[in-house]
Amino acid sequence: MSSIKKLAGQTAVYGLSTIAGRFFYFLLVPIYTRVFTQVEYGINAEFYAYISFFNILLTHGMETTFFRFAEKENSKQVYANALVSVLGVSGIFAVLFLGFGQQIATGIGYGSEPQYIYYCVGILFFDSLCAIPFALLRHQSKPVRFALIKNFNIFTNVLLNLYFLLLAPYCLKTQGITLPFFKPGLGIESIFLSNLFASVITTMLLSKELLGITFGFNYAQWKLMMKYAIPMIWVGFAGMINETLSRAMLRYIWPDPEEAKAMNGIFAANYKLSIIITLFIQAYKFAAEPFFFTHSKTTEKKDLYGTIMNYFVWICLFVFLLVMLFLHYFKYFIGEQFFEGLVVVPILLFANIFLGIYYNVSIWYKLSDQTNKGALISLIGAFLTVGLNLLFIPKFGYVGCAWATFICYFSMMVIGYLMGQKYYPIPYNLGRAFLYLVVTLSFYGVSLFSENFIEAGSILGNTMRGLMLLVFVMLGYALERKKSLLFFKK
Repeated sequence: MSSIKKLAGQTAVYGLSTIAGRFFYFLLVPIYTRVFTQVEYGINAEFYAYISFFNILLTHGMETTFFRFAEKENSKQVYANALVSVLGVSGIFAVLFLGFGQQIATGIGYGSEPQYIYYCVGILFFDSLCAIPFALLRHQSKPVRFALIKNFNIFTNVLLNLYFLLLAPYCLKTQGITLPFFKPGLGIESIFLSNLFASVITTMLLSKELLGITFGFNYAQWKLMMKYAIPMIWVGFAGMINETLSRAMLRYIWPDPEEAKAMNGIFAANYKLSIIITLFIQAYKFAAEPFFFTHSKTTEKKDLYGTIMNYFVWICLFVFLLVMLFLHYFKYFIGEQFFEGLVVVPILLFANIFLGIYYNVSIWYKLSDQTNKGALISLIGAFLTVGLNLLFIPKFGYVGCAWATFICYFSMMVIGYLMGQKYYPIPYNLGRAFLYLVVTLSFYGVSLFSENFIEAGSILGNTMRGLMLLVFVMLGYALERKKSLLFFKK
């Protein structure tokens, strides 16, 4: 009981802080989708897709590697090796990309805006530098310090966005005053500049962890760490391909590049409506990964992992129902010009649920030191993503991107489960998960059918949807409480 309570408590700290911080960041979406055009927002989405890819290269699996080796060896030495490794790779990257920024910008079709490249390099360098100190805080079970610094980064980013997008233009227009660092027509540079400032400040806040290295670099140990980490790099790359590649591919596959940028913006804006489930999964992952490693030596670990999965599926499907039953309210988080993309929201929600389940069922390859098999699954997902996007985008545009994501994560979930049952069997309750799925789809189907007779936003419509949510919560509570009591009595 204490183990699950500890995981729940740390997930709550990570989750509540992450949700609180990200919620404020999410509040920028209504501003972005009203200040920027579809094309401008699409360009922003494209460059952040590039940032996601290169972040994997710069951190090169050292976060998970640190967790694994810190459990078995001197954690201070492992931390020093991981930090030096990330610093070295990030430094080389920064020098190369700053030196050839203009050429790179020209090569990807943004030769007149090389500053986008420079901003991205700065963001990547400082964010990668902070990755291992944040991992150290998670390893040391310091969720409060972790959350405070993470949230300070988010709040700084949000406030700077408000400064550049609202306050500075207002002062210029009404008072004729040009505030520092602002210039008219800054556009999406406002987003990059805000992020860069926030990343620099976060690095300063982590100076205690960055400067607290008391062990030198151990090359022999680092080689062993890299042997474990290299497959994780492929896992990370494949994960980013699955998550963000479609945003980059749209512009190169769709016949009209400018139209593709607009479609990219529509897709990215509607992807934000799955933010609730993404935040929960992210918060859960922050707490669960070190938790799984810590409890990997306990006698009832597999039963514990199976019980945790029940809760995870129940909560994820509850979030799906919450968003989809009340989409008539959630949709106003984005500008009206982006409403045409609402059709992808349920597809992306389920895709992210499959991804969250995959994180659970694939923990076996990390615990059993078979990261090469994890890399294989991710590469299969990456090939599916590329192939399906090539097939679907020319026919369906961004809707094809959504279905490619759905099929990819579903396939990875199934493969991860089947391989896990072979190499590291865990007694997951598939019947329970299927029951939750059937109830979820039934309620969602009823809500869609009822719209033919009852307006979704009416008192009767909202009451009916609220009752369905309540029934789902009560069902999960009754089943999981009974299961947990039986488990804890062992």
